[in-house]
Amino acid sequence: MKKYLILTLFLSVSFTNAANIYVVQYLHQADIKIYVVNHKWQADLLVYVVHHNYEAKDKDELWHFVKYDFQADTKIFFVDKEFEADLKIFYVVHNYEAGWNEPNSFMNRIK
Repeated sequence: MKKYLILTLFLSVSFTNAANIYVVQYLHQADIKIYVVNHKWQADLLVYVVHHNYEAKDKDELWHFVKYDFQADTKIFFVDKEFEADLKIFYVVHNYEAGWNEPNSFMNRIK
């Protein structure tokens, strides 16, 4: 049941329009829980941070962090433990490196 809830949550939040990301202070405020991994191969999503929201429009892998929660498309909370996360990310240095590592493996894991 929890896996279906996560899938529903993830699809309703849908990173397809998640250009604007806001980091919340408390877990209950978040749309999705994020864990930052140490290596590219461990991540579900390789993320590149952009300076302007128009650069990230309709891109899962390009994130623009906003200052206020009302500006956000998605609210995230960074967890301390990998098993607590809905999504594992790795920050990349260049925008061409960004993208889903293996999109099918992520969807299979939450089913």
